[in-house]
Amino acid sequence: MKKDGWRNELIDVLLAIKNRQELSTFLDGILTPGEIVEIARRLQIVKMLKRGVAQHEIAEKLGVGVATVTRGSKEIQKGRFEQVK
Repeated sequence: MKKDGWRNELIDVLLAIKNRQELSTFLDGILTPGEIVEIARRLQIVKMLKRGVAQHEIAEKLGVGVATVTRGSKEIQKGRFEQVK
């Protein structure tokens, strides 16, 4: 299967999940605890950027590199994360 096919299959599975418990169980099964933490941290980066927190402050508070925060900022500029408040 091509890479795009895998991505589409993942999207389909995520969209078929009906509730918080199912999603939690799925994430616990497919991701390591470290991967879950990393995804949650990236979400916090996006939320803080959208609130106007400075990139260096975000990096310091969350213990990530400035480059990781900058990547989040660039994705916001591309119009992504509209659903994140």
